[in-house]
Amino acid sequence: MDLFGEPSDLELATAVPNLHLGSQGWSYSSWTGPFYPPGLKPGEYLAEYARHFISVELDTTFYAIPAPSLVDHWNRSTPDGFIFSAKFPKLITHDKRLEDCDREVADFVSVMSRLGGKLGPLVLQFDHKFKFDQFDSLSRFIEGLPSGPRYAVEVRHRGWLNEEFYAHLGNRNVSLVLADYAYMPKLDRTTADFVYLRWLGNRKDVPDDHYEKVIRERAKELDLWTKIVKGMVERKLPVFGYFNNHYMGHSPESVRQFLGRMCKAIAGGS
Repeated sequence: MDLFGEPSDLELATAVPNLHLGSQGWSYSSWTGPFYPPGLKPGEYLAEYARHFISVELDTTFYAIPAPSLVDHWNRSTPDGFIFSAKFPKLITHDKRLEDCDREVADFVSVMSRLGGKLGPLVLQFDHKFKFDQFDSLSRFIEGLPSGPRYAVEVRHRGWLNEEFYAHLGNRNVSLVLADYAYMPKLDRTTADFVYLRWLGNRKDVPDDHYEKVIRERAKELDLWTKIVKGMVERKLPVFGYFNNHYMGHSPESVRQFLGRMCKAIAGGS
């Protein structure tokens, strides 16, 4: 509790069992002031972030497989129970389109596994050009994934949203990513024994590198997602959800607002 009796970020973040919420990344200098204390060095951002929230999605892994020393630093910088989810490198999902990348997959999963119990789901994120006619390629790829981690798939073409695809993911316990994205429907669909959500917004709404405040209110959308996620939590499904700065303008505040809604919904039972 703060001096005025309001719950702290961490108290909200841990109030709902099996709910792992956070932002997509933490390395934003524009958070200094509204979130990070002035004078905090970038190398200290993660430890400070972990004082507020209990999970984060790693955006940096989309651009390259991280070095073991960097993964170890992430591990040391966060407390027990903290969860890192991570996107597969774009070399695998975008450049090679899942073909001839066994070595890269093995290297990526191996280095991320250094996080041990802090490792959350690993996400295959595709662009709108990745269409349902590539179903067989994705199916073969999923079949060959190393055992151990949880996996989730995000598609951005509506052609994937069909029962055949859902059943395929379900048979392999792979979560369909539920995304709040400009041209995709908001879905309430589970295909695994956990749920993965991403709140993305539109890059045109928020200037790059100016993430110091909320500039777009999304109360209607957050109310809808609260109902959806509440049902999942009540089914005792672990939920992993991450906000992008482009969703409202300042993802820490997006996380706070959603956590507040979830706590009230669970406490009120409606």
